[in-house]
Amino acid sequence: MELQSNRSLALLSIMILVLAASCDAGGIAIYWGQNGGEGTLAETCATKNYDFVNIAFLPTFGNGQQPMIDLSGHCNPNVGECTKLSTDIKSCQAKGIKVILSIGGGAGSYYLASADDAREVATYLWNNFLGGQSTTRPLGDAVLDGIDFDIEGGTNLYWDVLAKSLSAYSSMGKKVYLTAAPQCPFPDAWIGNALKTGLFDYVWVQFYNNPPCQYSSSDISNLEAAWEQWTADIPATKIFLGLPAAPAAAGSGFIPADDLTSQVLPSIKNSSKYGGVMLWSKYYDDQTNYSSSIKSDV
Repeated sequence: MELQSNRSLALLSIMILVLAASCDAGGIAIYWGQNGGEGTLAETCATKNYDFVNIAFLPTFGNGQQPMIDLSGHCNPNVGECTKLSTDIKSCQAKGIKVILSIGGGAGSYYLASADDAREVATYLWNNFLGGQSTTRPLGDAVLDGIDFDIEGGTNLYWDVLAKSLSAYSSMGKKVYLTAAPQCPFPDAWIGNALKTGLFDYVWVQFYNNPPCQYSSSDISNLEAAWEQWTADIPATKIFLGLPAAPAAAGSGFIPADDLTSQVLPSIKNSSKYGGVMLWSKYYDDQTNYSSSIKSDV
């Protein structure tokens, strides 16, 4: 009887350890689409390094503009060439990878002129990239998993309306995931209000090109303070540490892989909102193999 009890306790301990390890495990999100030399979308997913792929970008939309996707060097949307990506998207999703359309970006022509404009953009995104219907779907008939808000310009108005409108489409069947890539100074200047809605599933905060809240020469105190504020104040399911995958990928904020795994990750992974690491971008990750060198520690 005592032997059976001890065996049960040992099995319970193992189960608890496995559960704890799985709770700590994070994923890697990558941005793909802005460099023709970064390989195809299918090849990106075949690496098995990424749990999320953000297709970048839809940089033109809102204020009555005809929305336009820009996948530099990969395909020309003006002649319908990007519909070929549909097969790649489905290949990624078959591997359990979420494929998301990133709207905005560091250089683009976008802003929302009104609440009605925001709702019209949501309708366009639903019909052309998500579960709706359109004869002009830029990426073909593949249904993307969600929309990423990489808003770095325009105005800070009506992004909450866009988030609510997109989230409402989840009731039509397949869940529409909402993600965002705010800058690490808190609150974000552009989508701070939208993030308060609590509708965002994953928020990959850009801890780069922002010296007041990023890693610097083995000093992680600024990053830690910003991380604590983001995880405490933003009602998202998971928060990710957004980083450049190479020194050349950003003006500042690159963290050597050894420093990330030995210093930074151990200090932030204890948060229940820790989701993993986001990297800009696939092209730069190819140069450094950064994701491969950190994956087992994320």
